[in-house]
Amino acid sequence: MSSVFEIAFSSVNITLSILVILLILYWLFNMISGIDFDLDIDVDVDADIDTATNITDLANAEINKEDVIRNPRKKLEWWQMTLIFFNFVGLPFMFTFTCWIFLWWLCTVISTSVTASYNTSFGYTLLLAGIIPSLILTKIFTTPLKSFFKNLNPDGDLPTDLAGRQGMMLSKISGEKMGSAEVVAEGNPISIYVKSFDGEALTYKQNIVVIKQSDDKNFYWVLPFKDENEDEFNLNKIEF
Repeated sequence: MSSVFEIAFSSVNITLSILVILLILYWLFNMISGIDFDLDIDVDVDADIDTATNITDLANAEINKEDVIRNPRKKLEWWQMTLIFFNFVGLPFMFTFTCWIFLWWLCTVISTSVTASYNTSFGYTLLLAGIIPSLILTKIFTTPLKSFFKNLNPDGDLPTDLAGRQGMMLSKISGEKMGSAEVVAEGNPISIYVKSFDGEALTYKQNIVVIKQSDDKNFYWVLPFKDENEDEFNLNKIEF
């Protein structure tokens, strides 16, 4: 055990070892505590920023292909192709990032241990050389999980039909801008990404009703819920 500890915290491997420990603590805190860090303020800025961010939202934050490819007619940059190819797009970013760092750390620890170079300059060469193999292993490991994550809602539960449910905006949106909202399903608050169904501006803390999920299942279309005396919203009144 002492030799493993010595290798893991050698001059070559210590940075990745500390990063792995921090990621483990991050996921443990995320799974056990479930504490929300809610900033109950309305920031009037022209950006799609959710001021009510919690740890679970960060853990499930996903980079969508639409966010990376702003103009589909324009040739992709190298970093865009890298993110897409190695599954940093289409899966929760922190999940893919954690897999990559852990596999990079594993490759480096094993290679420096076999070559006894964990305290030499050659060890740093192996550290950098481990980036590509770890990315390839990350793609191999995460690719089968794409369909699994696609069928889960942001809270990791089985999909829940949110159409017709009331909620509250957690950010400002208008036109084609995407924001976030909170709805209650089966007694549990769920944070979802939303867009205005008719392009009408929706303000922070405004009551809304979910109309339907987008075709790509990345967000929900919503409308303002104007009649607070109604318990339910009649979706039949909406023309799709």
